[in-house]
Amino acid sequence: MDALPYIKYFNKKIVVIKYGGSAQENPELKEKFAQDIVLLYLVGIKPVIIHGGGKKINDLLDKLKIKSKFVDGLRVTSESVMEVVEMVLGGKINKEITNLLNHHGAKAIGITGKDASFIEAKALNSDKYGLVGEITKIDHKVIEDLIEQNFIPVIAPIASGGTNHPGFNINADLAASKIAVAINAQKIVFLTDTPGILDANQELVSTLNKDEITILKNDNVINGGMIPKTDACFNALDGGVHSAHIIDGRIEHSILLEIFTKDGIGTKIK
Repeated sequence: MDALPYIKYFNKKIVVIKYGGSAQENPELKEKFAQDIVLLYLVGIKPVIIHGGGKKINDLLDKLKIKSKFVDGLRVTSESVMEVVEMVLGGKINKEITNLLNHHGAKAIGITGKDASFIEAKALNSDKYGLVGEITKIDHKVIEDLIEQNFIPVIAPIASGGTNHPGFNINADLAASKIAVAINAQKIVFLTDTPGILDANQELVSTLNKDEITILKNDNVINGGMIPKTDACFNALDGGVHSAHIIDGRIEHSILLEIFTKDGIGTKIK
């Protein structure tokens, strides 16, 4: 009954979910994630999934003995690395998620930004990062048409670079925020391996605004991998998304607990 007002409020609204971390690796958490998404779907909410897959990319690169390095938190992507990124993200992981959702009673379809060229990009800095891309265009109608046909889009963050181009590797957090803006999502939720944003005493902060986050960044309380996530939240909010959430994907049913309860379990940025 506590969830009922939220179910009513979010009915027919789009919720973008960036799926990564332990929730994408642990078999039990995978099942709980799928159940959460299907429940959202069945009560009339319109989920859109954007996923990463860094660990599995690392594993396959190691097996193939292809060297890979990170600069400024971004994977330097050569053409050989790009082939592996596309195989893992657009193939193995994307289809695994799609199959799991379909098995639990949803109607999911897996795509990459190359499909219908709905995500286009240019090189962020080819000398420094290789085929890491910066999104230049999103054809929102492709996703909206899928939603209209009652599909759950499951999107791998690979962008088209034009004819005879191998494509671009896109940071999944930033791709999720750009997609959320393009399709006028009500909210965006990032699944992470932390409880949310922590203060200087390592305690969870349940609600923050942009000014408060800027102070925490300046004080180096927010650092490392949390910086691109908060940047992605800012991008989404600046583009009209109502709220952004950073939550702990290691907690079972974390998505439902965040969306359908008054206090939630992570950090809400508004």
